[in-house]
Amino acid sequence: MSVFRPTEVIGHRGAGRGEGGGLRENTVESYLEALRTGASWVEVDVRRTADGALVLHHDAALADGRPVVDATAAECARKGLVRLEEALEALPEEAGLDVDVKTVMEDAADAPSRRTAALLMPVLRREAARRRVFVCSFDPAVLLRVAEEAPGVPTAWMPFVRNPLDQAVAGAAGMGCAAVAIDARSFGLTGEPPRPGRRSVDYTVETAHRAGLEVVSWCPDAVDAARFADAGVDAVVADDVPGVAAAVKR
Repeated sequence: MSVFRPTEVIGHRGAGRGEGGGLRENTVESYLEALRTGASWVEVDVRRTADGALVLHHDAALADGRPVVDATAAECARKGLVRLEEALEALPEEAGLDVDVKTVMEDAADAPSRRTAALLMPVLRREAARRRVFVCSFDPAVLLRVAEEAPGVPTAWMPFVRNPLDQAVAGAAGMGCAAVAIDARSFGLTGEPPRPGRRSVDYTVETAHRAGLEVVSWCPDAVDAARFADAGVDAVVADDVPGVAAAVKR
């Protein structure tokens, strides 16, 4: 299934990590700013709370050090975390949704119905009926569950930072993903010396496309985003949304 209309820009946690665009990441205001400044998608980081709500937060812990999964939805709200449903209500339907699922250790032992992926399934099915959406995760189990229980929702495996390209592309294809999400540093950044054995961006993208995979890169700067777009990368996740959007357009 085709996910992107290359090369598209995905706002990283909204308008960028931290205080991208002057707005705190993973907030409604940050998502809307990303869309206003050139993104056609936004990435949202989804975690579960102690009482089974889904909230938007990148890190495993709150600012006070308490794990998000140990806090209730009300406690998370008092810390400024946005609920997933609240964000989705605010996003226009033409905005694509990149759902980055942050599983927790407790997902291994808790009842299946309480696990992060299970809580997310009804939301994914509903959103897929009204907007473009895909799920990415470092956790292959999430992607396999989405493929089984929400087969109309594309998935993208997101290997860890500087994961070898060989494993990234082969692993995503082997899991039946629609895309592979490659950290920009795995491709090699502009100015870095070549790494023995590392394939070029062009070769990697061409091989992924032959395997039926689309390619996402996170998080290149404007220079590398343009280079990746030239090589046929289908989408880039950006911290500097306006800068990357302008570079890709050029």
